[in-house]
Amino acid sequence: METLEIVYTDFGDDFVEAIMPVNSRVHQPAGLLHGGATAALAESLGSLGSFIMVGDAAAGVVGIEINANHIRSIKEGMITARGTLLHKGRKTHVWDIKVTDQEGRLISVCRLTNMILPK
Repeated sequence: METLEIVYTDFGDDFVEAIMPVNSRVHQPAGLLHGGATAALAESLGSLGSFIMVGDAAAGVVGIEINANHIRSIKEGMITARGTLLHKGRKTHVWDIKVTDQEGRLISVCRLTNMILPK
């Protein structure tokens, strides 16, 4: 979280939120937000959400699938990610994560599937 400067801002029964600055640390060569940084934000968000929901130190959470559709580019500013739980099974969780800019415009939509494993 330190490298990407991700800060978790809120969570509840079925959601997690975080912010991340867009600057040279997360740019691709053309100076835009790197899609991989967006995916890392989304996976970090959903993984924390699943970890909180499992609430069991004897269980682990691993991402098994992530995809991202990048809708709009951004060069600088702050983005907000809000992950909403779509499915909470005993062995898998599915998260819908929307990434927006400071004006609330949609930047990316991500879907993350986590597997819950006994440690």
